[in-house]
Amino acid sequence: MQTVLNAVTDPLRRNALRILWNGGEHCVCELMSRLDASQSRMSRHMKTLKNAGLVVDRRDAQWVRYRKNTDLSPQIMAVINAIFAAEASEERTVA
Repeated sequence: MQTVLNAVTDPLRRNALRILWNGGEHCVCELMSRLDASQSRMSRHMKTLKNAGLVVDRRDAQWVRYRKNTDLSPQIMAVINAIFAAEASEERTVA
């Protein structure tokens, strides 16, 4: 659990995970564009999410595509969902 929590402490990783969380598969280039991050930075953050078991990847020619790990335990899914819900609530309060 500690590895998962460490992985989601970074805002860029949380945002990348949020994009993948609702399903679908995205290559690093798409995540870079949406999150305004360099290729090396995005790849490094995705490696952290992968090492934490939150995402899985597959190679597609020269691209690496990421998606949510659907084999996560219900407890980890609940923690990630709670983090996203708390952030959404905070954003509504600030706005």
